Amino acid sequence: MDHSRTGCAKAEHFHVVTPLLESWALSQVAGVTVFLKCENVQPAGSFKIRGIGHFCQEVAKKGCRHLVCSSGGNAGIAAAYAARKLGIPATIVLPEGTSPQVVKRLQGEGAEVQLTGKVWDEASLKAQELAKRDGWVNVHPFDHRLIWEGHASLVRELKAALGTPPGALVLAVGGGGLLAGVSAGLAEVGWQHVPIIAVETRGAHCFNAAIKAGRLVTLPEITSVAKSLGAKTVAARALECTQELEIISEVVEDVQAVSAVQRFLATHPGPCSLSIACDSGLLSHHGTSSR
Repeated sequence: MDHSRTGCAKAEHFHVVTPLLESWALSQVAGVTVFLKCENVQPAGSFKIRGIGHFCQEVAKKGCRHLVCSSGGNAGIAAAYAARKLGIPATIVLPEGTSPQVVKRLQGEGAEVQLTGKVWDEASLKAQELAKRDGWVNVHPFDHRLIWEGHASLVRELKAALGTPPGALVLAVGGGGLLAGVSAGLAEVGWQHVPIIAVETRGAHCFNAAIKAGRLVTLPEITSVAKSLGAKTVAARALECTQELEIISEVVEDVQAVSAVQRFLATHPGPCSLSIACDSGLLSHHGTSSR
């Protein structure tokens, strides 16, 4: 059932506290206890609802009448979900290669879907153009302070569940929003010493390229199979975080990533496995890092 804009804008948040589950299989491989933060059980299916939900609630308070978001999937779904909850329309702009299942899911949330460009950056330009209309607000998938504030809730939940800091946090980087949010959360709870292992696939490695160059780098194109998940340029804030925390950038090949998903499904049976493998959001481990 849809809620009114005023009522939902005053709601605490749209995300839920998600389980933190120990993974026996990953713990055996790593030689330390590994936990999975299961963001697949969020109402919108991924961690994105934390930051984007927070952003949408804040702009709704200021009179937003139409949300527009460029996304390869999860960010768009989160924006569409938040818009439905707020009772305002949403237009989601996606790259042309987006799967029909994602388009159907977005339309199921009541959003209008427009397909344009081959990669996220091109869809983003179209969204920015639409957002010039009166009362429309562009929901950036990852590059905004309010989005990072929302994602920081992940770390508050980790502290509540674990009590003591983990040996490291492992997360994926697309545009850097999750990294920026987790970094903010670590600072908030006093865990600045906890290293972050930030992983990308080669061909969508804009964060790794920026670290090596010491400045923002725009990839000529996304050549990884994860085309709808990558951005050609990482958020500037993500690069700034490398000066404030220990962040270890890792790049894996597509074949390694696909193999890891297959192995994960084989070793984590159950109804949540596919979603966890595709969008676990965050992985933490206790103990001494083997790096």
